[in-house]
Amino acid sequence: MDQPELLEQLTAEAERDGVQQLVVGAVVQHDGKVLLLQRPEDDFMGGIFELPSGKVEPGEALDTALVREVAEETGLSVTAIRDFLGSFDYQSGSGKKSRQFNFAVDVAAPEPVILQEHDACVWTALTEEPPVTDAVKGVLSKYRELRGV
Repeated sequence: MDQPELLEQLTAEAERDGVQQLVVGAVVQHDGKVLLLQRPEDDFMGGIFELPSGKVEPGEALDTALVREVAEETGLSVTAIRDFLGSFDYQSGSGKKSRQFNFAVDVAAPEPVILQEHDACVWTALTEEPPVTDAVKGVLSKYRELRGV
């Protein structure tokens, strides 16, 4: 995805909307399945499954943050950012208004997944109902729509 103007527009809209924390999320797909990570039980929203995701550092571009977060959380190397899959807002554990921007990505290899911040991971078939929040279900629905699944 070579759309720096889209990324700048998304960042500007979030700032205008009073969003305090930018977050990026990745749909990592392999062989008809998507990678979901399980949050530690003692963490904010503990036990839920989520996309590989994380905070954008001050001054960091969304695409740079996305590549970094996928590597930090899974050990996987992003080779391409494909599609913007929408965003959703939520209140973080620290009370900040947060917006998660979600993208479809390609990775060099789907294995091994090396977890740093999560308790477990699962590859879930796109045809199944994933054990995720409604917001993430919406992101995966958009992904299935784009991919004709």
